[in-house]
Amino acid sequence: MKDTFYVTTPIYYVNGVPHIGHAYTTVACDVIARYHRLRGEAVFFLTGTDEHSQNVARIAEENGVSPEEWTDRMIPEWKRVWERLQISYDDFIRTSEERHTRAAQEFVKALYERGDVYLGTYEGPYCVSCEEFKVEAELVDGQCPIHRRPVEHLSEENYFFRLSKYQDALLRHYEDNPDFVVPEERRNEMLSFIRGGLRDLSVSRKSVTWGIPLPWDPGHVIYVWVDALLNYVTAAGFGLEEGRFRSVWPADVHVMANDIVRFHSVIWPAMLMAAGVPIPRQICVHGYMLVGGEKMSKTRLTGIHPFELVDFFGVDAYRYYFLREITFGRDGSFSWESMLARYNADLANGWGNLASRVLAMVDSYFDGVVPEPGGDGTGVLSNLGGELVERFDAHMTTLRLTDAVASLDEFVREANRYLVEVAPWALAKDASRRRELEAVLYEALEGLRLIALLAFPIMPEAAGRLWEQLGIDDRLEDERLPEAGRWGRLQPGTKVRRGDSLFPRLES
Repeated sequence: MKDTFYVTTPIYYVNGVPHIGHAYTTVACDVIARYHRLRGEAVFFLTGTDEHSQNVARIAEENGVSPEEWTDRMIPEWKRVWERLQISYDDFIRTSEERHTRAAQEFVKALYERGDVYLGTYEGPYCVSCEEFKVEAELVDGQCPIHRRPVEHLSEENYFFRLSKYQDALLRHYEDNPDFVVPEERRNEMLSFIRGGLRDLSVSRKSVTWGIPLPWDPGHVIYVWVDALLNYVTAAGFGLEEGRFRSVWPADVHVMANDIVRFHSVIWPAMLMAAGVPIPRQICVHGYMLVGGEKMSKTRLTGIHPFELVDFFGVDAYRYYFLREITFGRDGSFSWESMLARYNADLANGWGNLASRVLAMVDSYFDGVVPEPGGDGTGVLSNLGGELVERFDAHMTTLRLTDAVASLDEFVREANRYLVEVAPWALAKDASRRRELEAVLYEALEGLRLIALLAFPIMPEAAGRLWEQLGIDDRLEDERLPEAGRWGRLQPGTKVRRGDSLFPRLES
């Protein structure tokens, strides 16, 4: 029986190192995974690499090594980036692994034995950069519209999957599951594509040798996109660990950029239908990461390495910026100037300033000890805090990640505004208002606790430092919602520590 929340990134080509577009997807998945763990759920978070690619074979040849040697060289580079970005994946799958090879062959063999795979001949355009068979109507001046490179015209023997057979079943699934693909505009695009008529799909290549051989015809290798899609079930235990597979599958959400949604929302569910395997619950599509108005691309050498930004802004600000600045689900532009402005306005002046001023006042007025709560405060933050927890959960569980981060930032702004209005520094000058001062600063401290708790999936290091400054003995990573989100859990008498600023102001 399924008892695990399963979230995946797409698996990435290793023909180069990661850029901030890859990291955008991966950080988003990490935030989702961390939040579901915070809710007390068992989570399986998968990422990995797509290695049986012509792009990989070509770059390996250019560097005078075999594809195996090239991929072995690149994997540490990808893992190093994910480690630096605090990506808490549970499994990293490589399509060259034996566990994947065996399960992938088992899956396509099942399709073949059910009569849904047949031998034929493919003739038409093919984009090597996309690793995708195209139709003439998709091309722009004879070029791939995504990579802006001429396509190749192929004529070769392939095995085909009867995709057209599943057109009506796919339409019924979309009608019965209106949130299968989000956001809605992507769902509508896929519905239009399906209604336009589906053509059978090549599932093998005969002219390519770098790949997984078909079990019944080793002269063919499994087409790279079929191979890649199968990673989601092979990592979950398909064909090898059936008990584990039943507890993990179907995936709760596949997260990806718009350029690969057709594979995941049309071809993938049809393949699963044919094999008698449950369909993933949701396909979540985000927009392109644009720099200078153009989508980043390893092919065109326009990718920005995440470390170029992390080295200056820090990992927490990096994770925060992309989720806060770019509406999740839509295209968004990155610039150094916007990142610097967002860092100083939100994090330095907002989050960092709030923590510093509250902890400094508690240190000055109460010797760094959490005061008693009471009825002498305004109750403003306690009311806002209760609303925040509910709103944040609603946004996160429906994958409105930007709205979730924005709601947390709004609470920080309201907390700063609250302090200006009640002016604890003025209350401290009047001994008769000592009880009121205690209540106000307890509210502010409890607000910081709530901020650290909910910010943990987004900015784990900064949230952890704030948690330690609050002097809480229980580990932040062990906290669980909804109990941890209840107002008033910060214990009076706890010793807080001022520490360094969470987000010191940065100059260009």
